[in-house]
Amino acid sequence: MAKSSLSNRNKFRINIGQVVTNILLVTNAFIWYYYVLYILQDIIKQVSSNYFTVALIWSIHFSGIIFSAIVGASLTEKIRGRVYFLIIWMILGIVSPLTLILMNVAYAPSVLAVSFILGVSLGLGMPNCMGYYTDYTNIETRGGLGGVIILVSSLGFFLLGIPAIESLFIRALILSFWRLCGLVAFLVIRPHDEWKGKNGYPTHKIILGQRSFLLYFVPWTMFSLVNYLSTPVLSQIIERFQTELLLIIRNVLMGFSAIVGGFLLDSIGRKRMAITGFIMLGFGYSFLGIYPENLFSWYFHNIVDGAAWGMLFVIFVITIWGDLSYGAPSDKYYAVGVSPFFISKFLQLTVGEYIAAIIPPSAIFSFVAFFLFLAVIPLMYAPETLPEKKLRERELRSYIEKAKKVKEKFT
Repeated sequence: MAKSSLSNRNKFRINIGQVVTNILLVTNAFIWYYYVLYILQDIIKQVSSNYFTVALIWSIHFSGIIFSAIVGASLTEKIRGRVYFLIIWMILGIVSPLTLILMNVAYAPSVLAVSFILGVSLGLGMPNCMGYYTDYTNIETRGGLGGVIILVSSLGFFLLGIPAIESLFIRALILSFWRLCGLVAFLVIRPHDEWKGKNGYPTHKIILGQRSFLLYFVPWTMFSLVNYLSTPVLSQIIERFQTELLLIIRNVLMGFSAIVGGFLLDSIGRKRMAITGFIMLGFGYSFLGIYPENLFSWYFHNIVDGAAWGMLFVIFVITIWGDLSYGAPSDKYYAVGVSPFFISKFLQLTVGEYIAAIIPPSAIFSFVAFFLFLAVIPLMYAPETLPEKKLRERELRSYIEKAKKVKEKFT
């Protein structure tokens, strides 16, 4: 009896350790990259107003992320050990921000080099990081944990944005120190390093030919290719103070929606929540298409957008690609699956403002709403990745609760 109790306590301690490790790893990387993006935007504004130069810098940066992620996902297979690779990746995240100090960022070629190095510093290990997350989370609780990660990351974004630090030297030190804290905590926790690729490592060709993967990847890509348009239009129609207020409201809602949506993912399923998120966004953009210059329309859209984005971020950035790996190493699933998010960010930073200036807002938002409703169609044929047993248990509990209420009513 005593041995059984001790075993249960050790199992609980290990589970808690795994949860803390996963939250630490992913949030440390997310917050680090948010601050990198914030710094790069400031540097690029100062170094050049030439469209070609700006587009080239962002092209190099996001290409560095996407291609290094593909390379990094393949390297994990060869190294056959996640923890060692993760430590190297985090050390790279400590060292790479120092290039902001060592290189002359007032000179465009230097900015090109720095943007590439910082992009690779994220992309190279991020699939491995998410693969570790998938290996050491239960599919039935993965959504809820993803919601916690997004909420903690959102709070981190907010806190980092409060102090108005102008010194590039101090910003670079903050980036390195933040990554160092993550590495130290990661080593103190003593993470597990059990290789789970014994049953085969999927190739990119196999992944892109997987029907279930494509039925989630296609709508996510469609959404990413049109979603970037709203922020540039917002800044053109509404004055700066109101724009910042709306963005704060959206980010707050996104954090709390991620928590609620994450736990709903683990109870009613990924597919239903993805469809709900796209429909919500479709209605938000439809409303903007009818009344694009009405402030109330923007508040309504931001509320809907924040709530939907919280759910969709948990699904398409953290959860679904791990589910679709079906027990195989998920690194390559994440490397391919998350790439539309970075493409969307690239489009927002390069062509978003120009498209917003040329095309009327009502036409843009009607177009986006149409694409979002269209994106629901593949999801209707997509498989549910949450185990059927879990869904049946939820339905059974619901039935028992209703039966109890009926019994109480007539007794």
